[in-house]
Amino acid sequence: MFATDLGGGAELRPLEPWQAEEFLAHIDRAREAVDPWIPWASRSTDLDSARATLQGYADKQAADAGRLYGIWLDGTLVGGTMFVHFDAAAGTCEIGCWLEPAGQGQGLITRAVRHLVDWAVRVRGIHRIIWQARPDNTASRAVAQRLGMRLDGVLRGEYLYNGVRYDTEVWSLLAPEWLGDS
Repeated sequence: MFATDLGGGAELRPLEPWQAEEFLAHIDRAREAVDPWIPWASRSTDLDSARATLQGYADKQAADAGRLYGIWLDGTLVGGTMFVHFDAAAGTCEIGCWLEPAGQGQGLITRAVRHLVDWAVRVRGIHRIIWQARPDNTASRAVAQRLGMRLDGVLRGEYLYNGVRYDTEVWSLLAPEWLGDS
């Protein structure tokens, strides 16, 4: 197993099915804060469903189509980031994130996502990284902006949450922009 030091007692590590109990405890703490933004938060409500969420990402990893990472702060899982979609052949991926209140305001997501972007571009040759967020998710929008992403557009009424349709902003970053070649 590997861990990437994010500074300030925080680490980025793979989040896997065998960690379902810890993941469930974290999601129970985080659910109210992350449920409007992360679809699987409301589906991970017991050990079996939490394990299924983690297994889904493990299956994506095995297919080179996605991956899930946790962020631990002083030994406690407080959030994470993921390759929602990963398509090396097409040179595109989508990155997402979540964070419980105990980890907020410390730059953890920005530092963690920076590692994912850098690996995707430099190691895997990804050309276009996508970030999607509801316009009212100001924390997520701020991460996209801090990482130098550009707003591509808005998908109107695209995201259904609790019977209400919300817009989705699509942000992107191209490899030449990340590498300073643009």
